[in-house]
Amino acid sequence: MDALAVRHGAELQRRFSEATVAVCGLGGLGSNIAIALARAGVGKLVLIDFDKVDITNLHRQQYKASQIGQYKTEALAENLSEIAPYTDIKTVTAKLTEDNLADLLKDADIICEALDNAEAKAMLVNGVLERLPECFLVAASGMAGMDTPNTIKTRKIGKQFYLCGDEVSDVENTIGLVASRVMLCAAHQAQTVLRILAGEYEV
Repeated sequence: MDALAVRHGAELQRRFSEATVAVCGLGGLGSNIAIALARAGVGKLVLIDFDKVDITNLHRQQYKASQIGQYKTEALAENLSEIAPYTDIKTVTAKLTEDNLADLLKDADIICEALDNAEAKAMLVNGVLERLPECFLVAASGMAGMDTPNTIKTRKIGKQFYLCGDEVSDVENTIGLVASRVMLCAAHQAQTVLRILAGEYEV
């Protein structure tokens, strides 16, 4: 952690170290978000997913072939322990629902929406805005296909609600998800989290 304080400055690193960030969904977005935040020295990550690593995940998600069949929560926690052993990891191997989201996310300062289903995304966003209004929410919409990377952006939707992506592309209307473009969106989400913790807000 001393090396991170040298890199970021002691005060900024203190803010990162004292923060709790929940990552909801550990696919192409969430696994990359979690790794970026852990490398930055975020103190605690709450990793939430119910799925297992599949061979089709390996082209864009931060897992290894040897982890196929493991729950994503367990596999990502294992990888993060090697990358950033100073980060406190809490895993929740469960599906987020309207009934459990408030309880599972109540301790988070910032919540990252990284789900891959439109209905689940809407449920999480609406649930956080209605039931956890004190939390910051960083969501994603649109990162599929081979379009220019320059259309990936971050937009402030509300006082504590940010949306990252191109807000247009859909998996069903393109060649699907390409690792580099998904990672761009994940980087926007991770950087937005760090900016919030630093007290730097979009206008």
